[in-house]
Amino acid sequence: MARRRQKTRVSLPWERRGGRWRGLIHNTRWQALLGLAAMVILVMGFTRYARHRVQVRDTRVAIAQVRQAIDRFQADVGRCPGSNAELLHPPLSQKHYLDTMPKDGWGRSLSIRCPGYFQEEAEVISAGPSGSLLKDDNIQ
Repeated sequence: MARRRQKTRVSLPWERRGGRWRGLIHNTRWQALLGLAAMVILVMGFTRYARHRVQVRDTRVAIAQVRQAIDRFQADVGRCPGSNAELLHPPLSQKHYLDTMPKDGWGRSLSIRCPGYFQEEAEVISAGPSGSLLKDDNIQ
């Protein structure tokens, strides 16, 4: 019986296609895991973005409430409130402009500057996500 000759093939380094990583990624299990990891990262990013948007919206609502209270205080008393406490318990008046001082979306108190630094009307400022009025992420 005659022996069959087997073709021997020598693979040279420049003839390989894809290298080591292509063999790993080409496997369907790895594709499923990479797809799942990408999906988890996308969901986490979207959740963080949505939470930030809600916090900013809540902060803008709180600022609007305080501005309305300041406007009513100025119309009744004729001057700017000296502090946050005057909006809660105004002097020589039976009116309460705010029941409680609203907090921003991050649970911090709002800062009131009356008259404002650049304008004659009152400024209500939230320190924003950083919690510092010195950083540039304040919400007005």
